[in-house]
Amino acid sequence: MADVVVVDDDESIAEAVADMLSLDGHAVRIAENGEKGLQLLSDRLPDLIVLDVEMPVLTGPEMAHRILIADAGRERIPIVLLSGAAELRRIAALVGTPYSLPKPCELDTFLEVVARALQERIAPSPSERAGRSVS
Repeated sequence: MADVVVVDDDESIAEAVADMLSLDGHAVRIAENGEKGLQLLSDRLPDLIVLDVEMPVLTGPEMAHRILIADAGRERIPIVLLSGAAELRRIAALVGTPYSLPKPCELDTFLEVVARALQERIAPSPSERAGRSVS
């Protein structure tokens, strides 16, 4: 069982992702934007972050920048980008994560990527440009 933080501004998607992860045996915490996601991280560091890209207040790439560059010490947390963003591969490259999936995706595929990220624990290696807004 892993502790997973899901950060997505679409409540129905966040709940669905949380339900899938819970049924797979993981403890899940949800945040509706990157700023609230950072607050959850300050409470307790997770084993994995499932992160949307386009959100109000603080986008996924901006959150990644803050936790992985500005707040050193959290750089070992793998990030799975789960987004409907048109340029998801480019954004994943900016964030520096090998784990990304387009919305919508198949349940089995999602759980396979989560399991792989938890096993491999490849930490993101973000570009400094990751902190810029993505639109």
